[in-house]
Amino acid sequence: MRTLTPDEARRWRWSSQLLGGSDLSPTQVVDRAIALQGQDLPAVLRAIAIRSRPGTTIADVRAAFDRGELVRSWPVRGTLFATTPAHLTALLSLTADRIHRSTIRRREQLGLDDDTLSRAHEVAQETLAGGLTRSELLALWADAGIEAAGGRGYHLIFHHAVAGRWHWGAFRGDEQVLTPSPGESRGEDPLPRIIRGLVAARGPVTDDDLAWWLKLPKTQVRKAAASADLDAVSIDGAAAWVADLGADPGDTGVTLVPGFDEWILGYGDRSLTASAAMQAALVPGNNGVFRPAVIVDGVTVGTWRARAKSRRDPSFELVEKVPAATRRRIERAVEAWPHD
Repeated sequence: MRTLTPDEARRWRWSSQLLGGSDLSPTQVVDRAIALQGQDLPAVLRAIAIRSRPGTTIADVRAAFDRGELVRSWPVRGTLFATTPAHLTALLSLTADRIHRSTIRRREQLGLDDDTLSRAHEVAQETLAGGLTRSELLALWADAGIEAAGGRGYHLIFHHAVAGRWHWGAFRGDEQVLTPSPGESRGEDPLPRIIRGLVAARGPVTDDDLAWWLKLPKTQVRKAAASADLDAVSIDGAAAWVADLGADPGDTGVTLVPGFDEWILGYGDRSLTASAAMQAALVPGNNGVFRPAVIVDGVTVGTWRARAKSRRDPSFELVEKVPAATRRRIERAVEAWPHD
């Protein structure tokens, strides 16, 4: 088993995450990663773009969704992710029953019995092939006498997405439309293949990280990881997994990632790359909204804000101390961010 220092492990993680870019298309980036955190749609489009080949734009990423190569749904943790149709089907084959069991009480609170769930699907199915925006679907349900207020509409969409009946796909303006999902896949256990992809795009990662990401039992995850053709490493005495351990990428410089990025949300334990103070700054007030991060040689050092319609100038705030020369490099990187 090879031993990595924390600095080496951070550089490996940066390289695995493709934060220096790649020669891959947006679809290939997501296919390699299995899924990327996607509850903030603008953020995940940017997360895919920065990992893709040079010159990739947000329009290029949206086009992959429009072609049906990429989709967005709730395959794990009850959270939206960008993924591929094949990975979505494989993930849901492992997680759907557990997610549905975990939300029984919520359905009871919302008054969503089996008849209502079935009726909602039947009403949507009649026009789903052409794609429906959220507002269009809620209007259909209202016309059919299905109450969608108070979180019921969201949960109906979520429930049937987890059941593999539909997902968010192509764009109509700035919105994605709900479209039918592919049928069920049959065959061998997909978990070893999924775990190898998760490790290849995030390593080094621990069994605990993998179990947290997938929300599957640790024993099931450990068994699958052991058969996933991975390399074991040790970081400060802690066991972790990597895939295709090669040359050390060396110093990685200044990197910017959007909010909700897998650099932070790809791990249950984020202490390797972000101090406790830094983690608190990424989620102010622990409100669940993860801010964009500034990374220097694999260490998360601050947060930043891009230009926006209401904000002409980009900005950043540092939590960790950096040399003056590094601060100037951060200023240039924020100013040059290409994905406003």
